[in-house]
Amino acid sequence: METSLHGVRILDLTHVQAGPSATQLLAWLGAEVIKVEPPQGDITRHHLRHADGIDSLYFSMLNCNKQSVVIDLRQAEGVALLLRLARRCDVLVENFAPGVMDRLGLGWETLHAAQPGLIVGSIKGFGDTGPYKDLKAYENIAQAMGGAMSVTGTADGPPTVSGAQIGDSGTGLHLAVGLLAALHQRTRTGLGQRVECAMMDAVMNLGRVKWRDHQRLTHEQDAGGDLPRAGNHSGGALPGNTVRCKPEGPNDYLYIVLQDTTWEPLARFLGGEALARDPRFATAAARQRNQGALWARIESVTRRHTKTDMFEALTKLGVACGPVLGTGELAANGHVRQRGMYVHIDDARRGPWATVGMPIRLSGSHVDIVRAPYLGEHTDAVLHGLAELDDAAIQALRERRVIG
Repeated sequence: METSLHGVRILDLTHVQAGPSATQLLAWLGAEVIKVEPPQGDITRHHLRHADGIDSLYFSMLNCNKQSVVIDLRQAEGVALLLRLARRCDVLVENFAPGVMDRLGLGWETLHAAQPGLIVGSIKGFGDTGPYKDLKAYENIAQAMGGAMSVTGTADGPPTVSGAQIGDSGTGLHLAVGLLAALHQRTRTGLGQRVECAMMDAVMNLGRVKWRDHQRLTHEQDAGGDLPRAGNHSGGALPGNTVRCKPEGPNDYLYIVLQDTTWEPLARFLGGEALARDPRFATAAARQRNQGALWARIESVTRRHTKTDMFEALTKLGVACGPVLGTGELAANGHVRQRGMYVHIDDARRGPWATVGMPIRLSGSHVDIVRAPYLGEHTDAVLHGLAELDDAAIQALRERRVIG
């Protein structure tokens, strides 16, 4: 089966998470991704290692299905070699700190001159314009400055970061979409372009529903103001919240959304006809006004049952709900396994391990997930094939420590 991105070659200069998440996704769509690393490798190869002599899971779970080439871009020969490779590639992706690509001699003008059809993807914390453009960013900084932290947590508690990496991997997803759009446009124009994504911008976009609420708040108060934190309340047109379940461990919760059409069956199940006809909850507007009492009443029942039992019982009634599933539960979950969202990988050095699978499915394109590359594993093969260098030339570069 031919993959959707068959024939697309990507030069991947990214590191840590934001950039690698984008290029890994494109590799899973069938692109050939050549990861260019410094002699010491992507810094995350060494982060949070749980055993000596092997790459960290941090690196391995973000760099599957790629090739690894070691080039020292601090040397002029290394930059020249990279430009030689770029002439044979469709896309180059980088997420260096602001100004690094220009200092290396690999700015947009240079790359575009070398290969006019090259698409250059760039992730920065705050983009190429604006007062923040020269600042560095990390995941939690992007969440803080993009508004996500201010609306996450309880009303009487501090701002809280999301456990999902919306700043890094969320930006990677945005960049992947932009690169695909640029590739499509190139089929008409023949020209490459620069695709830029800022982490702060991506976080704001992922918080679009909260911006909806901000506008509503501003309209109602006839003045500007910050949207308050709402804990686990849905904040939407339908009430939603977590309720505790037996035996009240850290993840023994069920999330319930109260649809108007299923309120009466739910109420009768939880409290009989008396609850179904309670005037405090009888209408959608009443349920919105009396949410405190409503959720307390529901929780008085759910605390006597496990989240699994409640989930099964309520879904049979057509109630929209879901248990809070921990990572251990998800790793063993039958639905997750059947969907291929927790994949076991064979690795000669590490031994078996597992990674989160591909979340996008194309009926006419499939790529098996394979392990991340060892540092410099494909240097010789890529330089033979793309740079058209012979063994003697490659050995000379290695002796001068231009490659590894």
